[in-house]
Amino acid sequence: MVLLVDDQAIVAEAVRRALASERDIDFHYCAHPDQAVRMAEQVRPTVILQDLVMPGTDGLTLVRAYRANDATRDVPIIVLSTKEEPSIKSAAFASGANDYLVKLPDSMELIARVRYHSRSYVNMIQRDEAYRALRRSQQELLKVNLELRRLTQSDGLTGLSNRRYFDEFLGAEWRRAQRENTEVSLLMIDVDYFKPYNDTYGHVAGDNVLRSVATTIRREVNQPRDLVARFGGEEFAVVLPGAGSALARLLAEKMRRDVAGLELPHMGSAVSEHLTISVGVATLTPTETLAETALIEAADAALYRAKREGRNRVSYSTAVTGRD
Repeated sequence: MVLLVDDQAIVAEAVRRALASERDIDFHYCAHPDQAVRMAEQVRPTVILQDLVMPGTDGLTLVRAYRANDATRDVPIIVLSTKEEPSIKSAAFASGANDYLVKLPDSMELIARVRYHSRSYVNMIQRDEAYRALRRSQQELLKVNLELRRLTQSDGLTGLSNRRYFDEFLGAEWRRAQRENTEVSLLMIDVDYFKPYNDTYGHVAGDNVLRSVATTIRREVNQPRDLVARFGGEEFAVVLPGAGSALARLLAEKMRRDVAGLELPHMGSAVSEHLTISVGVATLTPTETLAETALIEAADAALYRAKREGRNRVSYSTAVTGRD
């Protein structure tokens, strides 16, 4: 699609005739320079033929106006002039013109120039659109992949991290702590008498209780590097990279009190009329000969001791505290 901007009707007719044999080239004409940019916005040409000398303005002013307009800034512009002076050509190209023709060129040259620039412009538009479509596809794929990753890392019932991600996370943090010679603490949490709870109130109520416990313990974890996960069944785990035993014990006790503070009725409990949790705490500094499973075993042993000693309590690993 060609837009000719020229105040001389005889030139417009000559150009129209030159392009008339080309059925796939639509011809539009504008004789008034003050209407040129607006008409270009409406017509959306693939090539603009711009006369260099027009009444009230010069063609280069219009060339700069096209380039300043979002709708026409990339449209190829062929400047038409009666002169073939290097300085005028240089000024035209400096203003943003793509080509320069001395009018009136013969039909073959005009058609060849129009087709070349039009094809280049259409190819650019198609390439840019394809790139934008590719970017949109990539962004959508990224969103899908992130959601899939979230789903594969999350526990469907509680929304916490699942056991698979817990294992990956603990392994990575264990290796980091070994490099930095820092501590890693682990809390193992068990809902007391959960099977009797299910037997008494039903599995739907049991699921709701697990969600409530998950929300409560997650609320106490504020550091971005910490992780709360559902370890399995009614068990939860909290990984505290860089946290010492004192902080881990304090956090465990706060979680125990918070869950008790929910005052969820539990007729099947032997330790309280409300739902409670037991917590095992372990803190270790990784070494080359000590695997992360040692931390899990230490926290699990502490949890077992808390349950053995009556539940609804926090117990600390003897590997850290030295207690019996």
